[in-house]
Amino acid sequence: MTAAPREPEITPELVAAHGIKPDEWTRLLEILGRAPSFTELGIFSAMWNEHCSYKSSKKWLRTLPTTGPQVICGPGENAGVVDIGDGQAVIFKMESHNHPSYIEPHQGAATGVGGILRDVFTMGARPIAAMNALSFGLPDHPKTAHLVKGVVEGVGSYGNAFGVPTVGGEVRFHQSYNGNCLVNAFAAGLADADKIFYSAASGTGMPVVYLGAKTGRDGVGGATMASAEFDDTIEEKRPTVQVGDPFTEKRLLEACLELMQTGAVISIQDMGAAGLTCSAVEMGDKGGLGIRLQLDDVPQRETGMNAYEMMLSESQERMLMVLNPELEEVARAIFVKWDLDFAIVGETIPEDRFLILHGNEVKADIPLSKLSSSAPEYDRPWVETPAPAPLAEVPAIGAIAALRALIGSANHAHKAWVWEQYDAQVGADTVVTPGLPAGVVRVHGTTKALAFTSDVTPRYVRANPYEGGKQAVAEAYRNLTAMGALPLATTDNMNFGNPEKPEIMGQFVGAIKGIGAAVSALDMPIVSGNVSLYNETDGKGILPTPTIGAVGLIADIGDLIAGRPAEGDIALLVGESFGHLGQSALLAEAFGIEAGDAPPVDLAAEKKNGDFVRAQRRHIRAATDLGDGGLALAAFEMAEAAGLGLALIPGDIAALFGEDQARYLLAVDEAGAGAIEAAALVGGVAVTRVGRFGGAEVTLGAETAALAELSALYRGAFARALGL
Repeated sequence: MTAAPREPEITPELVAAHGIKPDEWTRLLEILGRAPSFTELGIFSAMWNEHCSYKSSKKWLRTLPTTGPQVICGPGENAGVVDIGDGQAVIFKMESHNHPSYIEPHQGAATGVGGILRDVFTMGARPIAAMNALSFGLPDHPKTAHLVKGVVEGVGSYGNAFGVPTVGGEVRFHQSYNGNCLVNAFAAGLADADKIFYSAASGTGMPVVYLGAKTGRDGVGGATMASAEFDDTIEEKRPTVQVGDPFTEKRLLEACLELMQTGAVISIQDMGAAGLTCSAVEMGDKGGLGIRLQLDDVPQRETGMNAYEMMLSESQERMLMVLNPELEEVARAIFVKWDLDFAIVGETIPEDRFLILHGNEVKADIPLSKLSSSAPEYDRPWVETPAPAPLAEVPAIGAIAALRALIGSANHAHKAWVWEQYDAQVGADTVVTPGLPAGVVRVHGTTKALAFTSDVTPRYVRANPYEGGKQAVAEAYRNLTAMGALPLATTDNMNFGNPEKPEIMGQFVGAIKGIGAAVSALDMPIVSGNVSLYNETDGKGILPTPTIGAVGLIADIGDLIAGRPAEGDIALLVGESFGHLGQSALLAEAFGIEAGDAPPVDLAAEKKNGDFVRAQRRHIRAATDLGDGGLALAAFEMAEAAGLGLALIPGDIAALFGEDQARYLLAVDEAGAGAIEAAALVGGVAVTRVGRFGGAEVTLGAETAALAELSALYRGAFARALGL
């Protein structure tokens, strides 16, 4: 056997390169009572970095409402689990793959999809839907078109080949993402509520089994890289990006679901960030056990790998399981059949130890509990975001010119270029594809359906983190409601800059407080999520982007609202309008102005108006919530999708483009309008006739333009802006 290369000397420079701060180094030495080995340094670095330990965010995440009668399992597992009745559960989560996607967009995005799918099927669920929320720099930035093309291809190639429909999401552009794009991936699956699999190991002397693809050097140090800012050395980080194989993942899914039927699985964990290290530590820590690993038995696709590389590799399509030893041969036969690796690589032990052996040497011997639940936790200093200055006078603009500015921008143009690269129909249960407020997937074999959406308006969060956090949840609530779905629960993906800057930490704290208030008021508890910090390049942070993914239930598919406006339909506005233009899409796109306060969110009005819309669904042909671009943009998008013109009565810019919250636009016939107006009088809900759908022109107040001309602008602007 060739002698293993000498491990590098542990120097202050090496410690710093692993992201270990001086106070953490002192703590590490106290825990071990000695200097760490190179492998131990890597393990501490992986488990104590921001991406795995949430050391800057734990204090605030604990304040979020996470329980409710519908919640079977909240945060802390691979994904959240929510009851949908009839003994069934929906399992879902959203997670970031931001840094890898900026460095290598195709593989970064693809493996983000692969990772979130594993989080779901690790719990015993068959994935039924995927979404993604993407944030890029300005369309004319030299890297943006390359990133958009690579990320969209990566998302599409992985999801399409794996066989999960991509049913929704969002795409935005802003200069703050020029050096740090965001790729947030969401997945949801279905399982029997009494057949959920968890990650806590149990029993001593139980085999720890490696499942799936072989381990290579791809992704080594990926979790640590994800917890660092970017600078001009970014190209050197390319080896920390993993490479995915959706066809292997599909086999892994089928093998795992088959295995779960045998009773062989005691606990199971996806190998995601920090690979073998994180999965083993989390299983042991949750079960109050130690883990001993023998790395010579780890399936490897490269020669000469050392312990450090094997423990920190983020090779894809891998799982770790604690196995019922009586069913070892049954389990092994399943993985052999699916042409996947199955190897016993260790065992559970009663001591609080993480013991790593390789080549007859002890490479690491660490108190396991100190790596996960006892990881460092910070109460970072934070300052409240100052109240924005009042909005100055809005520059003059005509209504049609304002609409053109919005629909001609990459942010608000038709996004078919993106979603047409995703297979939204695979699985044959997709009811509503991208383009409406939420995607909808039938619960196979039942009359039920699930609706999925993701939302945030980062401009609002920067101006007013508390109201912006509330608004992200409220818009998700409205999007589900506009489809006739009862909102059930949420997952959050908290994308922020450097938490060591008090103003950035203040954004995070404010957004968490707003999200908490909204999910409580709207009965949409947070059941899973992800925090991505240090999204900065050369000291410049992204807009605070706390993406909210939400799931709603349509108890009977007949209650779905998914029609298009018909000729002559009345445009009915639900909710009160005040003409709020602060931080509006109109100011940003028409004038390049991002000023004023975010719109206030009245959560009682959100609940009342949402309940009202769902109660009236039998009268509604089509519905959408009002968000970016206000009434005018919402009405145009509804009409254009139906190939119809429209005429809106309001003529002033604030009434047309204001972004007041708690509002919906409905397309209804005359009888439906009368019934809804009568119900609104009884219920004390503001309902106003604001125009009609039909014809071949778009009329806003006194101004008119041809639908065909506006439609051509709207449908071509995205590809044109990016030169695609």
